[in-house]
Amino acid sequence: MSQPKNLDPASMKEFYGAELRRLREAAGLPQEGLGEQVYCSGAYVGMMEMGVRTPTSDLSQRFDAVLATDGLFVRLCEAIRKASKVAHYFAAAAEMEERALTLCNFASTIVPGALQTPEFTRALVQASRPRVDSEEVERRVAVRQERARALLKDPADPDLWFIVHEASLRMTIGGRSVMCGQLEHIVEVARNDLAVVQVMPFSGGATPLLYGTSTLMTFVDEPPVVYTESAYSGQLVEEPAVVLRYAKSYDLARASALPPEASLAFVEGLLAKGQAS
Repeated sequence: MSQPKNLDPASMKEFYGAELRRLREAAGLPQEGLGEQVYCSGAYVGMMEMGVRTPTSDLSQRFDAVLATDGLFVRLCEAIRKASKVAHYFAAAAEMEERALTLCNFASTIVPGALQTPEFTRALVQASRPRVDSEEVERRVAVRQERARALLKDPADPDLWFIVHEASLRMTIGGRSVMCGQLEHIVEVARNDLAVVQVMPFSGGATPLLYGTSTLMTFVDEPPVVYTESAYSGQLVEEPAVVLRYAKSYDLARASALPPEASLAFVEGLLAKGQAS
């Protein structure tokens, strides 16, 4: 379904939430009652109704089935997805970043998005989507830089912690000059205390976090979550037992990684050698 170009995803989420509340109440269901029928908590339904959480297509289908709304919530969900600046699979995680108290990221092969320079991001986008036109490439670069600026504030809020694997620092993305600029940016972030940066050296050995990129988020009044991402997809993990396993793995990775001061010296050493070997 076509949508106006100036559609605001935030207002669409609020509209989605208002309709969900109206139709739920019309059906005589409390939030907990609807949650039981669509396999989520009543609190989660409440966050949807307040426009705090981005709806998923699977949950929207279940809302339509229970409330007999003939695809209304699926259509609204699609409208929100199309209006979003970020990839649909990252939308829910992106809005949770804005409320997070702490963000702890582990990057196994690619420098984390929040630490990327525009040139590095541009090279990644062009490699992953070679047929995308230059205007779309620049839009994606701008969106990622906007997110990075929002996170890397002084003083930082939320608290940021990055564990960057040595592989992601040695892999040449976009050429040597781009990679040198990327390493210089990481040094600048670390020196200015905008985030804690640790390097996981090859000698650090195995960790379950090596399977991809993962970010553990904690909040003031919400349970922690983990967002995992690969090249063309991402997943928000909310099951408490699984989130706890990620948290334990992250704590072990912190212990195995170089301390912040040694990590800074490591990156500066790569720069002194003319970047990656």
